[in-house]
Amino acid sequence: MTTFQFQPQWKEELVVTASDGSFTLDLTMGILRAYLPTEANWPKIAPSWAKDLYPVLKEELEAWCKANNAGFVIDEAAGVY
Repeated sequence: MTTFQFQPQWKEELVVTASDGSFTLDLTMGILRAYLPTEANWPKIAPSWAKDLYPVLKEELEAWCKANNAGFVIDEAAGVY
């Protein structure tokens, strides 16, 4: 069973949903790529309920990207909305 569900949305957004809430990551569409902040940046910008879930999110997002032929980028400047 997974903790997170991923749903691409128009305007290059990837909606990430868990039982405690949701947030949005960047997802480029020309060349499909999902962007995750660095582990060091995550606690500064993540929703409070997700701050301790970075390892799980990273693993599940990598698996989603692989299953959907999407690139996976860890970027210090990546946003969480």
